Amino acid sequence: MLQLQQAYRALDRFDVRPLVVTFEPREAAREYVAETGLVWPLLVDTERALYGAYGMGQARWRHLWGFATMRAYWREARRGRFPRVPRADTGQQGGNVLIDPAGIVRLHHVGLGPADRPSIEDVLAACGAHGK
Repeated sequence: MLQLQQAYRALDRFDVRPLVVTFEPREAAREYVAETGLVWPLLVDTERALYGAYGMGQARWRHLWGFATMRAYWREARRGRFPRVPRADTGQQGGNVLIDPAGIVRLHHVGLGPADRPSIEDVLAACGAHGK
């Protein structure tokens, strides 16, 4: 999410309006917004209907606590940004879905673990490749 927030201006040029989805309860969602300064709408999906609709199930242990995840956490910690203590299901896969105004899915990425997200370049390429 931090990468997307850092690319706010680039996304805005393509008229991309992110919607963040969480399965955590409303109070935890409010705290997340306060802690991170999230600038986009946050949808609470405690039933995980959207997660299921886009094929985001349970991650495997090796993806949750593997080398890529530890490296990503270490990189963020060196910058003074520490992950918040999880309160909910840490095994729930996340991802990125980019849907254009016509309702066509232009990017669909199911993350294997916390460190597995498409690059900002890939997200912007999906935006630019379709006439934005």
